[in-house]
Amino acid sequence: MNEVKFSIRKYIAVIAILIVLVMTVLDVTLVNVSLPVLADDFGISNSMTVWIVTIYQLVITVLLLPLSSVGDLYSYRRNFLTGVIIFTVASGLCAASQTFTMIIAARALQGIGAACVMSVNIALTRLIYPREILGRGLALNAMVIAIATAAGPTIAGCILSIASWHWLFLINIPFGIVAFIIGKRLLPHNPPKERKTGFDWISAIENIIVFGLIFYSLGNFARKGDITTNICLLVAGVTVGIFYVRRQLNRESPMLPVDLFRIRLYALSIATSVCSFIAQNIAMISLPFLFLNRFGFSEITTGLLMTPWSLATMITSPIAARFVERHNPGAIAAAGMAVYATGIILLATLPATGTTELNIVWRMAICGIGFGMFQTPNNVVMVIATPPHRTGGAGGMQSTARLVGQTLGATVVTLVFAVAAPLTSVTVCLYIALGMALTAGLLSLSRANKLH
Repeated sequence: MNEVKFSIRKYIAVIAILIVLVMTVLDVTLVNVSLPVLADDFGISNSMTVWIVTIYQLVITVLLLPLSSVGDLYSYRRNFLTGVIIFTVASGLCAASQTFTMIIAARALQGIGAACVMSVNIALTRLIYPREILGRGLALNAMVIAIATAAGPTIAGCILSIASWHWLFLINIPFGIVAFIIGKRLLPHNPPKERKTGFDWISAIENIIVFGLIFYSLGNFARKGDITTNICLLVAGVTVGIFYVRRQLNRESPMLPVDLFRIRLYALSIATSVCSFIAQNIAMISLPFLFLNRFGFSEITTGLLMTPWSLATMITSPIAARFVERHNPGAIAAAGMAVYATGIILLATLPATGTTELNIVWRMAICGIGFGMFQTPNNVVMVIATPPHRTGGAGGMQSTARLVGQTLGATVVTLVFAVAAPLTSVTVCLYIALGMALTAGLLSLSRANKLH
């Protein structure tokens, strides 16, 4: 009876993780939708307003690996709870902001809180779920993220139609309090370690400089900033990165998990993840231009046409998790990328005339099904290939791989749109996405014989 109660307590703890996942994902979507309103309220240009989104994502990116290391060394639970407090307080500060500078500072603080949570999300999931049903836990996370992504624009529209933009941030506060209370009571502690090493502050600073400079310069390329400055920043980031990697090679528990890259299964999973998110983001960014410009659909219809992708991913992820329990996850992930690639081909070859909304909806659903089949098995492979005491670093690297893939995908779209003819640019983007999807599928298939 006590074991049953203990198991129920552990599974209720998942609610805390899911609540905060929804908060951090929705926060990006809600703010994206409200940017025009924020530009008017603060009296700034649209290009300046984008920094409200950019600063949040940049802070998360540079802090993921250092905070993952903190979780491995000390406590995943403490990382999570600290992140919930910071994110909730920062949400209140965002709502109270009177100037553009204030909201930028508050958004940076929100990014710190989100990084604390995201750096240990997978590690806590691994502690809560037994290995034989770990795929269900990871699929539940993916499903909740898909729901939040799909529902975000609608929720933002509803809030802005009846209240000011401040409520986009204020709604985080009650959910943050509930997540903290549940997490404080029920989240598990780290498994005991034989020996602890101290936190590597030098590596943390190098990590922040490397990812900060590289991601900032890539973002500036996408925003068509000064080319000379961007190249200098990129070269500086890569140079520091060389010293950073060399330092990690001699560490027992490196912040940048180079030790885990020696595990072929893990290295292939990270490479597969980067390729898949490049493929996904290229398609997600370029397709609205296809629907708006080539087919002449309205903005509202275009938004609705993007929804079947997220909904299909949401439905497919838990089904894929069940298959992972009985079948080879590498093979399932490869099959998912094959389905995704099929969907991309079908979208890229849509006729210029006579295309209806229904023609697009089922093709978008195929892409979502393929990505749902891929995402959970790939995460499962990554987790089971990792020693338990390094789950934090592995999870942080997985989130970093996702951000790297998304950033590279956005940069590719920007470059293609700059050099290709307007009528063909989206098609070029979709075929690049197809190539990345096929690469991800082949990498995933190469893992299959290691997972029997």
